[in-house]
Amino acid sequence: MPNLRMIDPVGYMDFLKLTASARIVLTDSGGIQEETTILKVPCLTLRESTERPITAEIGSNRIVGTNPKNIIAAFNEAMSGQACQPQIPPLWDVSDLFFWQEKQVAHRAGESGG
Repeated sequence: MPNLRMIDPVGYMDFLKLTASARIVLTDSGGIQEETTILKVPCLTLRESTERPITAEIGSNRIVGTNPKNIIAAFNEAMSGQACQPQIPPLWDVSDLFFWQEKQVAHRAGESGG
């Protein structure tokens, strides 16, 4: 998988920034399945099931299991543009995310003196 990067854990705001700028995310985390859905970033879940089925139902998340051949095939499909267009489920309220993003931008501007 070209350009795949494994990284050490990062803080939440750095995580959001990395996730928002990613072309695709591979995870086994239910929470990250939600974050990628909110950020409209395609997600491949490396498990056989999910406790967040709505993310798979709307197409923002694909459950690919743990077989390396299936993971690579799904990754290649998504990277070639064959993945569904991510969307946010109709009843999800994402206003808190935008509130915290604005707070973080203001905080970082204060740190840099701007």
